[in-house]
Amino acid sequence: MNQIETETSLQDEAARAGWLYYVGGMTQDQIAAELGISRQRAQRLVSRAMAEGLIHVRLDHKIGACLRLERELTRRFGLGHCRVAPSLGVGADPSRAIAAPAAALLETFLARAEPMIVALGTGRALRAMVEELTSQDCARHKVVSLIGNIAPDGSASFFDVIMRIADKLSAPHYPMPVPVISETAEERALFHALRPVKEVVRLAQTADVSFVGVGHMGNDAPLVKDGFVTTVQMSELQGRGAIGEVVGGVFDVQGHYIDNEITARMGGIRIKADRDAPVIGVAAGASKVAAIRAALSGRLINGLITDEATASLILA
Repeated sequence: MNQIETETSLQDEAARAGWLYYVGGMTQDQIAAELGISRQRAQRLVSRAMAEGLIHVRLDHKIGACLRLERELTRRFGLGHCRVAPSLGVGADPSRAIAAPAAALLETFLARAEPMIVALGTGRALRAMVEELTSQDCARHKVVSLIGNIAPDGSASFFDVIMRIADKLSAPHYPMPVPVISETAEERALFHALRPVKEVVRLAQTADVSFVGVGHMGNDAPLVKDGFVTTVQMSELQGRGAIGEVVGGVFDVQGHYIDNEITARMGGIRIKADRDAPVIGVAAGASKVAAIRAALSGRLINGLITDEATASLILA
């Protein structure tokens, strides 16, 4: 048996074990007996099924504490959509907690019969959301990117989600073929003057619903870690009061955009405050609390999907 066949066989086993555990309700001892393997192997297979995304689990029961947080966030910030997922605990990636409820909310929009334009940002949380989506035929809808997908070295941005979601939905898709940040404001203007880019921008600005990540502006922010801005430039933005960013639009604690030489080079489409159409922020984690609160206060987002711990801190 070659390596590919071995890997496929392992995935088949893991998927079967995960199915028996999460859907069949079997214990690991029962799975071991059913598959004729040891309990330890059954445990490893179930863990592999979850780690590789072979089994998707969605929580259908609303936990009381999460419901209360949803109501309070909705009341305080006037939200149209709000989902609070149970936290996964210290050290866990909060993107995993919010991926399924984010995917479920997106699917409610995709289920609509009328054609829709769905706009998307980028980032770890949105990528996790897309991985949780159920594959379906959505040829009547269009999906469009709100931010450039070209990194400084010319490669595609790792957390760009437009191609991944297009595969899941079989939908017409419109990536933003510009750098995340251009060398100069003039270069950005040249990119945005191109006819294909103008069409993508038009679609993005008229989107029926947008799902965006919310980034923080600390020294370990993705903009720095991924090489889009230097630590010196980040310090300059922080000096101007920068606390968060949505699709490349950098804002302060009031949720007001900051305009300077750096932000003038960002290739994304700024989300206008107080949009009538839903703009759903998908974000969680202690480092993002101040940025999320500012985006909510400035009405850059009018919906939120987060986890229990983050929601509590936002409201504190």
